Amino acid sequence: MKAKEKMYIYRILRPILGSIFKLYYNPTIIGHENIPKEGGILIVGNHKHLYDQCLAILSTKRPIHYMAKKEYFDGKMAWFFKMVGCIPVDRSKKDNSATHAALEVLENDLALGLFPEGTRNKTSAFLLPFKFGAVSMAKKTNSYLVPFGITGDYKFRSHNLTIRFGKPFKVTTDLETANKKLEKQVENLMRENLKNNGK
Repeated sequence: MKAKEKMYIYRILRPILGSIFKLYYNPTIIGHENIPKEGGILIVGNHKHLYDQCLAILSTKRPIHYMAKKEYFDGKMAWFFKMVGCIPVDRSKKDNSATHAALEVLENDLALGLFPEGTRNKTSAFLLPFKFGAVSMAKKTNSYLVPFGITGDYKFRSHNLTIRFGKPFKVTTDLETANKKLEKQVENLMRENLKNNGK
């Protein structure tokens, strides 16, 4: 299936599946106006649940190309991950082909979704240490980083499931400084959610 055909189906399914998701989980979306409507962007934040990417996708009409572990492309849902433009990543090695595909997305002024923690956080830590992939790709392509923080529970008609977006920014410093800035912004967005939800 060609890329244009995939995105056509993506645009059809997004409002349908999105409406079902919203009805079931009742998420709160804050700051979606911070997502640029054009140009290459990396939408990045914490990773606590398999459905985190759904919250980001619901927050913008722009198709988001997510990097996903290659195992997702071997199961029964492989058709779905391929259809929505996900990029398979072999996490057992340095996957240069996946990195190249992600850079191509940004160079074509499209949106890329990344979780800098690298995996779902199943620990007691508030955040896992951020990897440098997001800030590195942002600097190479002069793309904006759009941070978000997710908190709350994925439960039926949840009262606290929230995604909050911060202001976009570009990498104008060394990668270590930029990565610390990104991690701090995501942490602050998460804490703001918790504060507003009374936790």
